[in-house]
Amino acid sequence: MNAMFKKRLRSYFYRNENIKMLEKLKGNIKGKQVGKTAATEHYVFQLYIVGNSINSVRAIKNITSICETYLKNRFTLEIIDVAEKPSIANTEDIIAVPLLIRTFPSPKEKIIGDLSDTQNILDALNIVK
Repeated sequence: MNAMFKKRLRSYFYRNENIKMLEKLKGNIKGKQVGKTAATEHYVFQLYIVGNSINSVRAIKNITSICETYLKNRFTLEIIDVAEKPSIANTEDIIAVPLLIRTFPSPKEKIIGDLSDTQNILDALNIVK
């Protein structure tokens, strides 16, 4: 096999693995709705991504890990693919993705990036360890 063919083949498999991983992650999070209780505060997040890009997959993994570690059953995470719903980018004033928006509790907070710096994310979202 020549080098160009190997590179294309590797790229093809890499994309397919990202698609599978993204679908698996979306499936694990979809519908995870937990009601608010008097003793704990419930957080609501929207994560805007584009397709199966590396940064999108990282952002999903990172925010899922943060939420499950620090918010245990006190969060709702909605993943929105801007490629599937392009009109939503104008509605929410999305200028870059991945974009995480905390819609509740107020005030609304926005974070752009793959959400890999856990401490900065916790500080920005006012999540206490």
